[in-house]
Amino acid sequence: MKLKSHNFAYIDGANLHHGVKALGWKLDYKRFRVWLSEKYGVDKAYIFIGLIPKNQGLYKYLQEAGFILVFKEVVYDSDGKAKGNCDADLVLQATCDAYEDNYSKAVIVSSDGDYSSLVKFLKDRGRIETILSPHNKKLCSILLKRINVPIAYISDQKSVLGA
Repeated sequence: MKLKSHNFAYIDGANLHHGVKALGWKLDYKRFRVWLSEKYGVDKAYIFIGLIPKNQGLYKYLQEAGFILVFKEVVYDSDGKAKGNCDADLVLQATCDAYEDNYSKAVIVSSDGDYSSLVKFLKDRGRIETILSPHNKKLCSILLKRINVPIAYISDQKSVLGA
């Protein structure tokens, strides 16, 4: 068990959900929250997620599991598919928290190369603990891999985190 390090996790909710789903299993979010705390010393874990009224039960479950939810208003495409792009909100929160010295290091949960600028910013300041990729090694963005920070793959934790 890792000692508390006063780290914060910033989780792209859609990327996490779709990544684990593509691996063919379901994530136990309660176990995931405990694992983040024990493995990476995460005090606060933010999930950035689109706000869809019919998902109130999910939101309650995630909050009870110990996550802080940051909602983004969703829009619907022509097929009726919800889209709630939370990338900018996640980047802004992690950057503000770094400038305000709210955490020791950040854990970024996403495979999305759109976060490469944030990860580089955090690396240059010694503020990145790891990237947790919801996708397997092959599908994690090369833009994140090129930064040369630790990347762990949630796929390797199925026995611990699977529902």
